[in-house]
Amino acid sequence: MLKARAHAALREPVIHFLLGGVLIFGFFAWRGEPADPASRTISVTPDVQAQVALAFERTMQRPPSDRELDQLIDRFVREEVLYREALRLGLDRDDPVVRRRLAKKMDFIAASAAETDDPSQAELEQWYRDHADRFSNGTRLSFDQVYFPDQPDPVVIRSELDRNWRSMGAPSSLPATGEDRLVADVASQFGQAFVQSLLALPAGSQWHGPIRSGLGWHFVRLREREAGALPPLASQRARVIEDWRRGTAERRREEAYALLREAYSVRIDR
Repeated sequence: MLKARAHAALREPVIHFLLGGVLIFGFFAWRGEPADPASRTISVTPDVQAQVALAFERTMQRPPSDRELDQLIDRFVREEVLYREALRLGLDRDDPVVRRRLAKKMDFIAASAAETDDPSQAELEQWYRDHADRFSNGTRLSFDQVYFPDQPDPVVIRSELDRNWRSMGAPSSLPATGEDRLVADVASQFGQAFVQSLLALPAGSQWHGPIRSGLGWHFVRLREREAGALPPLASQRARVIEDWRRGTAERRREEAYALLREAYSVRIDR
């Protein structure tokens, strides 16, 4: 049965290696040559079926039925046909949106294993000590933020923030400035994801972003952070592990980029 073949493929080491995402070059070894827009043959291999089934299972928290898997494969084939025709027409060239999405995908591949990794007890304790201000009770933050409903181009935005940040961004009920605010208060207004990203930033005059919240995207400047009392690690274990994973993913993204960057020579014509 098609479903059985897909589930068997999920157990193949090559799929585990892809999902790990630690060795970025391993992805290309598995993927092989990019899709040839001149080819009229689309191969739906067991590995492809496993990817399709896994994506469904992550969303729905259950494996797809045979009928659902057939529909998912039909959708994959449709996307592949349109993708190849887009390449044939050259729609991937000189498109900043496509460029950014491909760059984001490379970042995701490099960092994806950190989503499921677990630190050792020693690593967790060290992380907790090194980032105590993120977990302290009563931590207070002073920050500025510029809100965008859609993800902005960071290069364009950063060039203007230091000169004119108060007039930038979209109208919003969110405050542009927070002064000496408790972390819990900030989370209630901006969301927990925003707070976790904010706590991971160094305090100073530098702008960072865009970072995401449940409301949109923000460029932020964390001017000051004042830590409160640090509770026992056991009471915050799940939260600290999640923070470790987030930080580890960011480190792996930067390490992968540094590795790739070494292979390039950049010439900037003035």
